[in-house]
Order: sequence, then structure tokens, then C-alpha cells
Amino acid sequence: MTVPAQRPRRWPNAPGNALRLFLVVILLVPVAVLFVQLQRSVDADQELAGREQHGVEYLRSLADVTVALTEAQSATVAGRPVLREALATAVERTTAVDTRLGAELRTRERWAGVRAKIEALPDRGGPSNPEAAYTVYREAADLLLALYAKVRESSGLMRDPEADSYYLQDAVGEELPNAMVAAGRLADLAVIGAARRSTERLTTVAELTAARTSLLDPAADLIDSLQSAVESTDSPNLGGNLLNQLDSYQRATEALSASAALTDGTSQADLTQIAGARVTAHAAAEQLSAIILTELSALIDARNNRLARDQQVTYGAAALALVLMAGLATAIVLSGRRRGTAPAAPGTPDGPVAEPVSAEPGRWDALAEWSASGPAGAPGTQPPGRPVATAGAGSDGPGGWGRSDAAR
Repeated sequence: MTVPAQRPRRWPNAPGNALRLFLVVILLVPVAVLFVQLQRSVDADQELAGREQHGVEYLRSLADVTVALTEAQSATVAGRPVLREALATAVERTTAVDTRLGAELRTRERWAGVRAKIEALPDRGGPSNPEAAYTVYREAADLLLALYAKVRESSGLMRDPEADSYYLQDAVGEELPNAMVAAGRLADLAVIGAARRSTERLTTVAELTAARTSLLDPAADLIDSLQSAVESTDSPNLGGNLLNQLDSYQRATEALSASAALTDGTSQADLTQIAGARVTAHAAAEQLSAIILTELSALIDARNNRLARDQQVTYGAAALALVLMAGLATAIVLSGRRRGTAPAAPGTPDGPVAEPVSAEPGRWDALAEWSASGPAGAPGTQPPGRPVATAGAGSDGPGGWGRSDAAR
């Protein structure tokens, strides 16, 4: 019978398990750092998109003020009744927007100055002195254009990261307002020049030439910006919505510039033609501004949606990493516990392991035992109780070998 050897007790490897858990924790550190950095980047981009949408809303209200202000200026310079309702409505709408967004965009002080200047216009201008009215309206328009720049800067539109939306904000926040104001000034200078004496005709021609340049330069930049936006965008609707209206605006601007190119004087027919071209140019610019603002808002919304999807992917990846790390840590802990509580083999003594002993005769250890027991225990000794036949005795008599002895 062979006695099985006892399995040696396996003590838990506590330092090894602690090292594995420490490595899991260390691995979590770079994952957490990457997640925090990515989340901060996404949050910053989303915050920028939100401010840009507020900037677009503010620019939309300023566009209404610009249209109403240029119309009031032309009416005042030409001696026509000023429709104050449209300008007052636009001012009140912008005031409401500034009340909500002025603190964020830091425009309250500037808008307060613009509003005060606009509200003082009826007291400063009049048909009896068109040049004085033109000067006052010019100051108000300059303040308004400076507010455009402030809104673009504070809202982040001026630093827009996408090419198509950057060109659109540049067109609608700088070039188009400048072109609209320049168109009104060009028509008003033609009216003022017609009322001057002949000795001032050279001054009038010089002012009209400068006004035409002030109109054509931003109009050309506007066309370039919109074409660049169409070429760089992935939106399938941007090109079709912009280019048709852009062509209309370009034709109206060129017609106004051509009608104001005076040579030897300004007749009443010329003034009528210039006034009609100004109305057409302002209408085309107003429609173009609305389209640009709508497309710009749509592009920012699309970017914000992409950022929201990226944020969801980030959260999902972080959750998956945490689950994997927790599973790995749990497996390490459970593995250590199983090793520490492994049971011993059934029926195995706790003492030292004994070598297997065999009782088969013929082995040297058995011979040693039998030799020590004396002649009675020597090999070949007959066990007690069994008679031993004497060698040479047969079966027919004692002491002799029989016939069958050899066979036995």
C-alpha cells in the first residue's frame, strides 16, 4: 500500500497582489488625466458655441437697427418725414437683447452710448440743415459699427475655429454693415452735393469718390468672404442659399455706384436714380444679412451637436475603462483569497511526509527485518504448523524423495 504525499500548503502572495492592485491604480491615473483634458476641451468648445449663438442673436438685432438708422438718415437729409416707429422698434428690440446678453458679451456700456446717440437724433437733425444731420447720423453709425466689432470679439465669433462659419461671421459682422452704411452715405452725399454752390462742386466730387470707394471695398470683401465660405463648407445648403442673393446684392451695389459717378453735376433725375438704387441695395443687403445669420446659426448648431456626441463618446469610454479596471482589481483580490484558503488533501496528516513502505518479500529492507528476527524468520523457513519434508525422503517413507517430489 502506497501512502500519498501531502500537498504543501500554498501561502497567499500578499506583496504580489498589492503590487498588481497598485499597477491598476497607476493605470487609472493617465486614463483619468486624458478624460479630464478631453472633457475640458469639449466643455470649452461648447461654451464658445453658446457664446457665438448669443453673438449671432445680438448681430441680428443690430442689423435691424442699421437698416432703420440708414433709412432715417436718408429721410432726414432729403427733408422727408422720418418714420421714427421703425427705428424705435429696432432700438427697443436690441435693448431687450442687451438686457439678457449684455453682461456676457460686455456690450452694455457701448449700447447705452449708441442708444443715447440715436435717441438724440431728432433734436440734432432737420431738413433745413442736411449737412448737420448727416454729420450727426454719421457719428451714430460709427458707434454702431464699433458695437458690431465688440459683439464679434466678446462672443468669440472673431475666433471661430471653422472656416465656413468664420467667413460668414466676418461677412455679416463687419463687411456687410460697413457696406450698408456706405451705401446710405453715398446716396446722402449726392443729395447734399446737389444743394451746394458751384464753387463746392470739386469738394462734392471728391467726397462722392471716397464714398464710392467706401462702398465698393467692403462689398468686394463681402463677396470674397461668402465665396470662401461656400468653398470651404460641408453644408449642402449653404451655397444655394447664399449665391443667388449674393448676385442680387452685387448687381444692386454696382448700380448704386454707377449712378453716383458724377461728372459735371447732379440733376434731379440723377438724385431720383440714386435714391432708387439705394433702396434696392439696402433691401438686397437686408435679405442677404438675414440669410447669412441663419446659415451661421445653423453651422454653429451643427458643431454643437457634434460636440455633444463627442461628449457622450467620452463618457462611454470613461465608464468602460472604469468597469474594466474594477473587474481587474476584483479578479486580483479574489485570486489572492482563493490562494490563502486552499484546503489540504483529505486524510493527509499534518506531520512530516513519510516515505512509502512496501511489504513485498525480496527487498533488502525486508531481508534486514527477517534476519534480525532469527532463524525462525529467515527466508525459506516454513511457517509454524506445516511439516517440513526432509530432503531426500520419498513419499513412501520418511526421509526419502518420492516420485512426485521433483514435480512439487
